[in-house]
Amino acid sequence: MTPHILDITWFTESMSLGKPVKVEPRHCLGVSDSSVSRDKATQEIPAYGCQRRTPLHHHNKEITDALEILALSASFQGSEARFLGFTRASSVLKSLPFRLQSVEEVKDLPWCGGHSQTVIQEILEDGVCREVETVKNSEHFQSMKALTSIFGVGIRTADKWYRDGVRSLSDLNNLGGKLTAEQKAGLLHYTDLQQSVTREEAGTVEQLIKGALQSFVPDVRVTMTGGFRRGKQEGHDVDFLITHPDEEALNGLLRKAVAWLDGKGSVLYYHVRARSQNFSGSNTMDGHETCYSIIALPNVCPEKPSPDAEKIEPDLDKNSLRNWKAVRVDLVVCPYSEYFYALLGWTGSKVSMIVELNAIERTRKV
Repeated sequence: MTPHILDITWFTESMSLGKPVKVEPRHCLGVSDSSVSRDKATQEIPAYGCQRRTPLHHHNKEITDALEILALSASFQGSEARFLGFTRASSVLKSLPFRLQSVEEVKDLPWCGGHSQTVIQEILEDGVCREVETVKNSEHFQSMKALTSIFGVGIRTADKWYRDGVRSLSDLNNLGGKLTAEQKAGLLHYTDLQQSVTREEAGTVEQLIKGALQSFVPDVRVTMTGGFRRGKQEGHDVDFLITHPDEEALNGLLRKAVAWLDGKGSVLYYHVRARSQNFSGSNTMDGHETCYSIIALPNVCPEKPSPDAEKIEPDLDKNSLRNWKAVRVDLVVCPYSEYFYALLGWTGSKVSMIVELNAIERTRKV
C-alpha cells in the first residue's frame, strides 16, 4: 500500500462513514510549491561563479559575512586553499533566491561542505559561530586588517610589520624612514581613504579623468571597471581601463594626462608603472601600463579623522577647511586588441579567479 500525506477532509469523511474512505487526489497534501522551488534551486546552482547570478543584495548576508571573515583570516595566514574554500561557499550562498533555514538545504550545494558547512550549521542553529567571533576579536586579525587597509601595504608587508611588533597605526610612527613613498601617502590620507566612495563621487572622478585624457586624445575610450562596473553603489577606489583603436595614440598618454592633472593640483600621489614586455601568460593582467594614484576629489567635505589616524596624519592641517577628499584611483592602459580580455580581468579579482579556475577545469587557458 502506498503511503499518503492526507488533508483533514479525509479524516472527517472517514469519521462520518465510520470507516476509512478511499483516498482520492483531492485528499492528498502535495509538496508545497515553495519546497519544490527551493529543492530545484539548490540542485541547479552551477559550481562556478561565472556561470551563476550573484546579486549584491541577497538573503544570507549573516552567513556570508561570517564565511568572508574566515576567508580573510585564511589569507592573512597564507592559506590559499582555505581562503578559496570559504570564498567559494560564500559566493554560492549569495546566489540562493531564498534564506537558508536548515543545514540540510546546503548539502547538495557545490563548495558548501566540510568546514563551511559546520559554520553554516552553527549560525543557523545558534545564531552565531564561535570560531568566527574568536577570529574577529583576535589581536592578529584586527592588526592585519588595520595594516592592510593602508594604501601601499599588502599582506606580506603587514605580516612583517606584525612580527616586528606593529599592532596599530600609531605604531607605524616608529618605522620612520622604512616606509615607502606610497605608504607615506597612504598614511597621510588614511582617514579619507577609509571612507567609501559613492557612485556619484565615482562619476565625478570619471569626468575628471576623461577630461584629462581627452585633452590629448579626444576619442580615447575610458571605461570604469571594478565594483562600480558590477553594480555596486559604493567602493573603496575607482578603476579605469583606457584604450584606443590606434595603439600609437596611447604612447605616453597616461603620463601626460597625470602630469596635466598634477599641474592643476588634483593629484596627491601617483606612481606610473610601464607596460612589461616580458610578462608571462599567467600574469597578463600585471603587464599593462598602470598608474596607482590618489586624487583630490573637489567639493567634498572630508570626515574628521579618528584619534588613531590623527597620530599618523601630522602633516595635514586639521583646522583648515579643505573642500576636497582623497580618493584612490587606478588607471590601466591596454592595447585595443586586448581590451575585452582586460575588461573581464578588471571587472574584479574574484571574477577573474573564478573564470580562470573554470577554464583550467575545461583544459583551456585564460
